[in-house]
Amino acid sequence: MKKNKILFFVLIAAGGFTALQSCGDKRAPGRTYMPDMQYSRAYEAYTPNSLDKEGINYIPQPVEGTIRRGDLLPYKVPNTPEGYVQSAQVKNPLSLPLTSAQMSEAQRLYNINCAICHGAKMDAQGPLATGGKVPAVANLTTKVYVDMPEGTMFHSITYGKGNMGSYASQLTREERWMVVEFVKRTQLGGAAAPAPAAEAATATENK
Repeated sequence: MKKNKILFFVLIAAGGFTALQSCGDKRAPGRTYMPDMQYSRAYEAYTPNSLDKEGINYIPQPVEGTIRRGDLLPYKVPNTPEGYVQSAQVKNPLSLPLTSAQMSEAQRLYNINCAICHGAKMDAQGPLATGGKVPAVANLTTKVYVDMPEGTMFHSITYGKGNMGSYASQLTREERWMVVEFVKRTQLGGAAAPAPAAEAATATENK
């Protein structure tokens, strides 16, 4: 009997509390059940150490040594004078020749990122070059660039060379190699890339 009385008074008290709450200011938000969920802590994701102070383990950059799905292997040749020389031995890892769709995309990427200086015809007649905004723009139709190895050209696009800055943040590794192949094909007048010596010898023997 005593338990029933206690339960009765508890229910009366709860009902009275609810009634008092409902009679309050209708504009008031009321009590927050989970304040940490309703009021999240603001933070600057790219500010160093801002999250560590709050006890939040957040790393905005990819884990070192990881590769994005479908991406080419990292380019390991260092950005040094020795690395520049070494880059001449690096070969294009893409399956060559590129398809017509890949070549169209490579041309589009060249026009967006390169033609503004090097020109649509690769003759250093881009708007920034002719307008005097960027001095000493490379004329890609001259012999020194026609003879430049594809690896060295990729190296220059990756790290920058002379007045040209790096385009590693604008173009993926695959896109940079596509642009290199487009430039090399255009330098050859659109002809197919020459066959490797071994393949040429085999073709001669089979005649």
